[in-house]
Amino acid sequence: MKQRSVPTQFGNLTLTEEDGAITRLDWTRVGQQDRSSLLDRAAEQLAAYAAGDLEDFDLPLRVAGTDFQRDVCAAMSAIPFGYTRTYGEIAKALGVPAQAVGQACGGNPIPVIIPCHRVMGAKGLTGFSGRGGVETKVALLRHEGAAGLLI
Repeated sequence: MKQRSVPTQFGNLTLTEEDGAITRLDWTRVGQQDRSSLLDRAAEQLAAYAAGDLEDFDLPLRVAGTDFQRDVCAAMSAIPFGYTRTYGEIAKALGVPAQAVGQACGGNPIPVIIPCHRVMGAKGLTGFSGRGGVETKVALLRHEGAAGLLI
């Protein structure tokens, strides 16, 4: 397992690489800054996203968990930059209850890159499992130009 932290306006984001795929992103800072071609590319893309120069990540990802968790992560990954979907919309597409989608969103191991911040409740803004909670979610949506949806 290799890790590298990337400072952004959303906090220090630490990428984890295992067996040739990004498996985790979280709000911690690791002392050791590992190097690999994948971590280099992931750190560059994360920095470009934070600078407003990248809208779509192109990285090999591996989501641990059930097939359902992977299906929800795939549905979140399909939401374009600057847009949002509701838990209900994703639930309808997957044929499951919205609450189950909400729980899977909360278990997203690679937030930001798998954009769980783009998923909203039926009546608007909901929680966010990353550091800073809903304030970080709002900052990410503003960064993407989707803040108008919050009003």
